[in-house]
Amino acid sequence: MSLGGGGGGGQLQQLAEEIQALEEEIETLEGEIDDLQDEKLAVDEAIEAIETLDTGETVQVPLGGGAYLRAEIQDIDEVIVSLGGGYAAERGQDDAATTLENKKDTLDDRIEDIRSEIAEIESESEELEQQAQQMQQQQMQQQMAQMQGQEEGGDE
Repeated sequence: MSLGGGGGGGQLQQLAEEIQALEEEIETLEGEIDDLQDEKLAVDEAIEAIETLDTGETVQVPLGGGAYLRAEIQDIDEVIVSLGGGYAAERGQDDAATTLENKKDTLDDRIEDIRSEIAEIESESEELEQQAQQMQQQQMQQQMAQMQGQEEGGDE
């Protein structure tokens, strides 16, 4: 796509760069939503495990690096739950599930905030695209007028 032609070319190039930056920002935000949804899925799995496991059951505990260890649950009412900010607390089975449900609600709120931000950026991008189209149309009209003027000037 040629954005050249007269003084408006620089403005068109600037609009194109702004639109590209907005598109990249949208992609970044969509990636954040994907990450938050993955975290939400992990929270759902943890809630399900907490609600279904009992004291004395055997579970696989991840050690990292793809390694697991079988362990027996000594007391399901001693669940350590991350509270955020590097803090964790021991909770009973029901309280742990409630804490995780609250975390899920917080994740949902953050996802909704990001979706709103994406909608605002998309609206701004559409406005810039309309401006660019108007500028292109004006340039084409100017070029057509110049060509007609040259043709009329050449006939004399």
